[in-house]
This record gives sequence, structure tokens and C-alpha cells, in this order.
Amino acid sequence: MLTKTSSLSRLVGELKKLPGVGERTALRLAFHLLKSPQNMTALAEALVDVRNRVRACSICFVITEDDPCSICTGSREPGTICVVENSQDLMALERSNAYHGLYHVLEGAISPLAGIGPGDLRIGELLERVAGGGINEVVIATNFTVEGEATALYLTKALKPLNVKVTRLAHGIPLGSDIEFVDAATVQWALQGRNEL
Repeated sequence: MLTKTSSLSRLVGELKKLPGVGERTALRLAFHLLKSPQNMTALAEALVDVRNRVRACSICFVITEDDPCSICTGSREPGTICVVENSQDLMALERSNAYHGLYHVLEGAISPLAGIGPGDLRIGELLERVAGGGINEVVIATNFTVEGEATALYLTKALKPLNVKVTRLAHGIPLGSDIEFVDAATVQWALQGRNEL
């Protein structure tokens, strides 16, 4: 019998905090880990390693072990910045092999109901990058959700005075979906069909 103070109960409680993991799944995962101590040790080491080594790039804010990241220091098209909500969205765009410019990760989207305003995101840093010169186009690739659309509208208004072309991914990506869950071909089509706002 599990007590509320047992280490197994604590593990189940921590696993339940993961997205999409309920009580039964957390319990199943905990028992799986107990059956193979080497997997538990490897998982614990990987978690500690990620905590100690992964951070945000000081330029684009993608999660990375190197600062600046390999995208910012690589041979990319320097005149274009693609703005995404999070690192998962950036990775989805990279999988499409359709975009070869730079990125900027906002670390979220404007959501008044959740108490997230423009000042809580990396919008100021984006505006500084664009105002610094050398940027011809900003591709807004926020998710096609209410929050993503609100963020895209805000960015469009903030970027227009900087005399830069502002485009939005084409709506080949279904409304209400997150970019990280869309297949690479659809993301590629959306990037190729983007329109100026």
C-alpha cells in the first residue's frame, strides 16, 4: 500500500505533473522504472544533465547547449527572422527544410486570460534585433490559435514602423493547431505560401 509520504507516491506525483500524464499512466511509468533500475539511473542522469547544460540562446532564445546557438552562428540567410512561440515550433519548422533564415523564440503567446502580456514575452528583444538593421523580412509563425493570432496582430503593428516586410505563415496549417504537431510537408507548404500582412 502506498502512503502519501512514500518515495513511490512522490515519484507518481511528479510524473503526473507532466503534460498528458494522469494517475494511471504515472503509476504505470513508475512501476516500469522500478523494474529496470538501469533505466531509472539513466533517466535521472539525463534529467540532471539537461538541467545543468540546456539554456536559452542569448540571441534567438531557442533552447541550446551552446550560446549562441548553432542556428545563430551558422550560415543562414541573415536578412530574415522567423518568429515562433517556442522551441518546439522552431524544431518543427527546421524539420520541413523549407526555411533557411534566422529565428526568434517569443517563449509564449499573448494571453490576457492567463495574465500574459507583451512584456512577458521576448518581443522587446525582437524589436531591438530588427531595429539594429540588416533584417528585410520578419515571418510570423505563431500558432493558429486565439493567442497566436493576437500575438501575430500585436507583432505586425509593432514591426510596421521599422520598415521591414512582415509576413505570416499561410493558413495551410489548420486553425486551432500547434505547429509542433503538424507534418513537415504541411509546414513546408505553409512557409512557401506565406503572405505579407
